[in-house]
Amino acid sequence: MSKFNVFDCSIIELDKHHSIRKGNLTVIENGVTLPFDVKRVYYIYDVPGGESRGAHAHKDLSQFVVAASGSFRVTLDDGKCKRSFFLNRPYLGLYVKPGIWRDLDDFSSGAVCMVLASEIYKEDDYLRSYEEFIRYSNENS
Repeated sequence: MSKFNVFDCSIIELDKHHSIRKGNLTVIENGVTLPFDVKRVYYIYDVPGGESRGAHAHKDLSQFVVAASGSFRVTLDDGKCKRSFFLNRPYLGLYVKPGIWRDLDDFSSGAVCMVLASEIYKEDDYLRSYEEFIRYSNENS
């Protein structure tokens, strides 16, 4: 695994196609829009006020996180530095590289967090405790 830091993660602006009468359309295509092919899509919604999600890292998986509706904050942590992003536009997404701890919080009412992932679900790719993440980061730096 290559060692990434929070400054390797960035906002990607997607094309927004606008029709005055019919709203907007944004397209995400494998090999064109994102720096990885999407193998899994899931979304998080109905998060109760004050609750957070995420609180894990992935060894190999990359993600593209989008506020499909509403807003929320994503805080990234590489074990040495933290960086936060406020997502609130469906045509902007956060590209999260492997080996970065992520926390999602400050969900607005009705927020929908859509995540496009580079791999299918694999339990052994998760680092679920912060202590395990720090050990893994130090061993792979």
